[in-house]
Amino acid sequence: MDVVSGQPLFSSTDKYDSGTGWPSFTKSIGADSVHTKSAASRGMIRTEVRSTGADSHLGHIFDDGPAGAGGRRYCMNSAARRFITVPALEAQRYGEYRSLFETADTTGTEGNA
Repeated sequence: MDVVSGQPLFSSTDKYDSGTGWPSFTKSIGADSVHTKSAASRGMIRTEVRSTGADSHLGHIFDDGPAGAGGRRYCMNSAARRFITVPALEAQRYGEYRSLFETADTTGTEGNA
């Protein structure tokens, strides 16, 4: 969730280990949850990812993600997001997202939103 607005951004079901040390996702939780814009910094042009609700800077997107999942890597800043555990979804008013984890959980343990 966006730490500023509380807007849902990413699901742990789309998180993967990119080997970069940064939290990485193959996609956002919904087409309208984030937007991108070009940003020049450190001598290069990168694509910045921002939340649509509060326009918070979340990180950057790169084209070196898993090919089978679309090839995108959303490289996100941990400080810009708030994690909510699956058991806490209803109490935090995010119950509508519970179904994302019901079919994804094959181990008998519940993950994080």
